[in-house]
Amino acid sequence: MNHQEIIASEDGNEINILLNTVKDAKALVIFAHGAGANMSHEFMNETSRLLNNLGINVLRFNFPFMDKREITGKKYPPDRMPKLLLCYEAVIEYVVEKQLNHQLPLFIGGKSMGSRVAASLVADSDLLKSSLLNQISGVFCIGYPFHPTKKPEKLRLEPLVDANKPVLIVQGDRDTLGNKAEIVSYQLAEHCQCVFLEDGDHSLKPRVKSGFTHQAHMQRAVEEIVTFIEQLTVSS
Repeated sequence: MNHQEIIASEDGNEINILLNTVKDAKALVIFAHGAGANMSHEFMNETSRLLNNLGINVLRFNFPFMDKREITGKKYPPDRMPKLLLCYEAVIEYVVEKQLNHQLPLFIGGKSMGSRVAASLVADSDLLKSSLLNQISGVFCIGYPFHPTKKPEKLRLEPLVDANKPVLIVQGDRDTLGNKAEIVSYQLAEHCQCVFLEDGDHSLKPRVKSGFTHQAHMQRAVEEIVTFIEQLTVSS
């Protein structure tokens, strides 16, 4: 079942949300898009479909800058992190207040920038109301942006190091925003687990010569997320 709605954040911005639910779901995930494509991008659609197939309800939303692009036709850059955090928090608050998870475990995450915002929310208890933080079971990151492209010295490790919840990272091992060799050298904290997909790029896509396929990597990514959810659900 699909449900679309427009909600408002504390700063007055409208947030478009899309909820895809399935019968007898195991959990609800909030899945945020990256800096370059909105919640309806092919990657977001396919990942949501695959999660639904494995019994996970998925709520997607657009950060306001993305809707602004749609309205004006101009490619506005992403908003600053404080505004992105405020938007994501409004979505979590909406889910909890409306009980959209129907007592199901709640996980938050995203693709690239969206995953960084999700991790940042659970890294600082001052950013997220404790009542909301307590509702979140874990964070998943697909293609976490460990650093900007060609700027490996500008690391974004703080959200991962300081996260107050378990974190799963699914990363292409040749991701230009954090490849396998780089990530191994970071020696991430024990609450972070990282799964590498062979020859995958920032969108998990492998080269043809690798012998792997993009679809298979996306399926594997979703299976890893569901396993992460199941493990935490059983242990809680």
